[in-house]
Amino acid sequence: MSATYENGPAENGPGENGAAEDPGAAAARLTGRPVTGLRPLSGTLAEVVLDGGQVVMVKRGSDPGAALAEAAGLRWLAEAGTVRVPAVHGHDPHWLVTEHIPTGPPTARAATRFGHDLAALHTAGAPTFGAPPPGGPEEAYIGLAPMRNVPGPAWPLWYAEHRVLPYLRRAIDGGTMRSSEAATIERVCERLPELAGPAEPPARLHGDLWNGNVLWGADGQTWLIDPAAHGGHRETDLAMLHLFGCPHLDHVLDGYQQAAPLADGWTHRIGLHQLFPLLVHAVLFGRGYAEQALTAARAALAA
Repeated sequence: MSATYENGPAENGPGENGAAEDPGAAAARLTGRPVTGLRPLSGTLAEVVLDGGQVVMVKRGSDPGAALAEAAGLRWLAEAGTVRVPAVHGHDPHWLVTEHIPTGPPTARAATRFGHDLAALHTAGAPTFGAPPPGGPEEAYIGLAPMRNVPGPAWPLWYAEHRVLPYLRRAIDGGTMRSSEAATIERVCERLPELAGPAEPPARLHGDLWNGNVLWGADGQTWLIDPAAHGGHRETDLAMLHLFGCPHLDHVLDGYQQAAPLADGWTHRIGLHQLFPLLVHAVLFGRGYAEQALTAARAALAA
């Protein structure tokens, strides 16, 4: 499907009519280049061809500010010079235009390199736990869910207060978790200082590292998309890879351990780090994820 768009008028800029544009008009306005082709991929994502043949991805944010948070996250991850992320070609509060990544099959070799590069990304660090990317908003997102990036000095207290408990309350308010079940997860939060393992410095996290946000590039590299980037515990990204599966995960972990060995007992803490994404999914997608969160909490308490 092809179309031609000239640069949009000024009144379609950020904060005004930008949200009402289609992806082609948004891409033309944000890149300053005419658009010659458009292929919708979903209600919020499209492949757009710019004049000259360059293909870009155009994404509409779920809420004003979502695109700003994602753009800041991509740039922060890119600054580390480790794992590859798509370049940002333009953004405003409603739209994000990024590099298009041709994909290929996952390979063990690429997975090992990805693990090594992910360790280097984490080692690049963050100012504090909960630190947003430079220029990124405090009120950010993980997928379609709001996520506050509030700095904290110690990971156990910060994780309980700003990741687990807010979504536990939302899950109860939304009816996907019963009030009588909350005590199990609250006990985990109370015991986090003893359950969290050795203290770690704040890591530079992708923050939403499930398999769908890992692209196996046709160039043999591994690329990360759709970050919910912030300063956090490095085991959290690895727990996300375990939660929803990842091709050649054993090779990813081998590469990671070669570059930055994990603290003893980290496999016993995977469920602890999965509590946050499971509760997010319980809020967004229902009861099944609430049950998985309770299973993870019980396992953490029994470890």
